[in-house]
Formats: sequence, structure tokens, C-alpha cells
Amino acid sequence: MPSKSEQVLTALLAVLEGVSGPDVERNTGLPETVPPGGLVVLHDGDPGEPEVLLSPLTYLYEHEAELDVFVQAAASDSAFDALKVAIGVAIAADRTLGGLCDWVEAVAPVPSDLPFVGAVALKAATIGVRLTYSTSDPLA
Repeated sequence: MPSKSEQVLTALLAVLEGVSGPDVERNTGLPETVPPGGLVVLHDGDPGEPEVLLSPLTYLYEHEAELDVFVQAAASDSAFDALKVAIGVAIAADRTLGGLCDWVEAVAPVPSDLPFVGAVALKAATIGVRLTYSTSDPLA
């Protein structure tokens, strides 16, 4: 059986794959090309130091995953905004990821325009996603 953190990340990936338009990948590097609908890359991020409760023994995590979002289109500002909103709607639709988390919340991105000579500019941002969950063992 996968660990709790893997279950949570797999559930988040499934939510992202349900967003219409972008290709969705997990833990890949910078893209060589950006598909017409955009690209979202989920990075596992850092579970951080847990808060520990002793009775019963429980580890409370605020896991910080990251989404790298890329859009390359003539109207990259509106395309990026639409993708950002779609991701937010998908996360808000189930803030517990089917009961795996206590709460899931995205953090507002800081987008960057990356110009390319002879090509349409690329708009990119990293969106933090806080995954709050508990487990009985840090490795379980």
C-alpha cells in the first residue's frame, strides 16, 4: 500500500488531470515544448516538519507541493488566467481529495513572461499547493 503522502500526491495529480486543456505531468523538468492547451507539472515538494500529537501518535503535515504552469499562446495572459482559474476550481471542488486531506489550498502565483526570439512568448508560474493531512507514521 502506498504511503499517505504518495496517496495524497496521486489524488492531487488525478484532480489536475481532470482539468480540461493542459497536459499534466509529475516530477518532470523544464519542457522543451509547451502543448497548445498548456502544461502543468506537479512536483512532490516538501512535507516539512510535522506537528506531533502523542495520544494517539499522529503526525500532522502541511505538505507544500508545487505546480509549474506553462502557457505559450498568442494571448498568453488570458490563456494563463483561464488555466489558473480552472486549476483553482478543480482544487476547490474537493478540498479533502476524497477524504485523504484535512484541507487543500493553492497559493497565488507570481507569473513571468519568458520571451523567445522568433516565437510566441511563454508565460509561466509556480503555484504552491498546501496539502494538510495526518498519518500515524512519517514513513507510512
